[in-house]
Amino acid sequence: MVSGCILELLGYIGRIMSYHNPFNENGFLMQICCLTIAPAFLAAGIYLTLSRIVETFGPEHSRIKPLSYPRIFIPCDILSLVLQALGGGMASAASHSNKSPETGDHIMVTGLAFQVFTLLVFMILCTDFAVRTFKRMNRMGEGALDPTHKSLRGSMKFRLFLVVLALSTICIFIRSVFRVVELGEGWNGALIKNQTLFIILEGVMVIIAVLVLNLFHPGLCFREGYVRKPKATKKPGPRRFWQRKRNKKVGKKVSPSPIGSDKA
Repeated sequence: MVSGCILELLGYIGRIMSYHNPFNENGFLMQICCLTIAPAFLAAGIYLTLSRIVETFGPEHSRIKPLSYPRIFIPCDILSLVLQALGGGMASAASHSNKSPETGDHIMVTGLAFQVFTLLVFMILCTDFAVRTFKRMNRMGEGALDPTHKSLRGSMKFRLFLVVLALSTICIFIRSVFRVVELGEGWNGALIKNQTLFIILEGVMVIIAVLVLNLFHPGLCFREGYVRKPKATKKPGPRRFWQRKRNKKVGKKVSPSPIGSDKA
C-alpha cells in the first residue's frame, strides 16, 4: 500500500511538471510509468486479505485453499507489474532515442490487460465464496461457519471492512479497465486527451480505494479476532500435589507426648 501511494505521488509530480512545461519529457514519462504501475501494489494488498477472510468464515466454503489466494494472485500481480515496468522502460528509452515507443506501449498495455484479467478472476472467486457461504448458512445456520472466529464475524468493524474491500477492488478494477482502453487507443486517442475522464476514472478511483482501506485498516478490523487471550493457570498434577503435601508434613512441628513426661 505504501509503495503504491509513493508511486502515485511521483506520478502526479510528473503531471505537475508537464503542466508547467508540456514538452518536459521527464515529467511525461514519470506520470505514464508511475501512475500505470502503482495500482498493482494496491491490488497485492487486497489479495492478501482474502485468505484471512476465508479462514474467518471457514475454508470449506472456498474452492481453493486460503493460502492459495496470495500464492496465485500475487505472482500474477508481479508478472503484470514486470510487463508494465518493462514496457514503460522501453517506451522511455525509445523516446530518448527519437524512436517510436509503440513496442514499449504494447507491452505496457499487455501488462495492464493481464492485471485486469487477474482482478476479474479474483472478483469471480470472491463472489463465488460469498454465494457458497450464504447458501450454506441458509441450510445450516450459524453451525455452517467456523466457531473459532465467531466474535470477529460479529464485529461491526469486520463487517464494514468486507464492504470496504469490495469497494476498493471495484475502484481499482474500473481504473485498470480505463487505462487499458486509454493506452490502447495510442497517444493520439480521444481518452488520453480527456482530462476530466482521467481525473474521475484514474485519480478519484485510486483515492477512494486508498482512503477506505486506510480508514478500515485490516490491522484494526481483524484485531478483535486475533487478540491473544491470557493463559489460564495450570492446576498442579497428582505428583506435584502429593509432593507438596509430603513437604507440609515434614515441616510440621510434632507436639511432645504426655506419656512419661512426669518424673516418677
